[in-house]
Amino acid sequence: MSVRSAARLKLATAADRERAAGPPVDLLARRRQDARRHQVSVQLLRLAFAVFILGGWEVGVRVGLIDKFFWSQPTEVASTMWRWLTEGTELGPLWLQAWTTLEETAGGFVVGSILGVVLGVALGRNRLLSEVAAPYIKAANAIPRVVLGAMFAISLGLDIKSKIATAAVLVFFVVFFNAFQGVREVDRNLVANARILGADNRRLTTEVIIPSALSWIIASLHTSFGLALVGAVVGELFGATAGVGELIYSAKNNFDMAGVFAGMALLAAMALVAEALITALEDRLVRWRPPVATETRI
Repeated sequence: MSVRSAARLKLATAADRERAAGPPVDLLARRRQDARRHQVSVQLLRLAFAVFILGGWEVGVRVGLIDKFFWSQPTEVASTMWRWLTEGTELGPLWLQAWTTLEETAGGFVVGSILGVVLGVALGRNRLLSEVAAPYIKAANAIPRVVLGAMFAISLGLDIKSKIATAAVLVFFVVFFNAFQGVREVDRNLVANARILGADNRRLTTEVIIPSALSWIIASLHTSFGLALVGAVVGELFGATAGVGELIYSAKNNFDMAGVFAGMALLAAMALVAEALITALEDRLVRWRPPVATETRI
């Protein structure tokens, strides 16, 4: 067989294989389809889990396995929430209670986050300062937050300032430790190269250190808003005239467990909305970060 004949035979065989394999597969379209299928599966499993928990709770109450007086039941919780939405609560309109708690939470979240980032970066950049402040920060972090809430209620009064201070303390330590560790984890070679290129301390901090630690900082914000919400509610429990925490406290005093669970559900909804907003902020600020194949958000 000549070389030309062998070449023709090879080309014909390759063409036959292509025809047998069918049209080329669009890998990008397949990945998108797989991603959509995965998202649908996740949503269905989440829905199934909620139905299992709430359905089991409802059935358990109806057959007598769960004491309704202590645990209420999902249908009564939903009925209480609907009554609050349509008729208002004992403390006033539901939107006013939610807005009061959200205002206190947002104030504590912003104040605690700013202080945590500033002090975390400052101590992370200055070894001597961090060694001097270390025992004081550890001692302050060991103080129970409930004690601080009581102290703020006495010193700042029962208005919004004491709630913001309690929420800010809970947020501060989480953000501070993450910012501090994020600064310490910055690649030393990256810092050295920036200095070789003439970067001063200000530009090194703003253009190298903080962007490198941004993933650590934003990761702490996902947890911090929930803690700020806890701080606001704890502050309301020490004394308030409005807010979801005061609504839960009032329901507890009246042995209204449906009201307690309805307030908890409202807090959970607020936390989920805030989590979605923080995730959107993260996606915008760290678009430069390459995607991680094993990344999972909680």
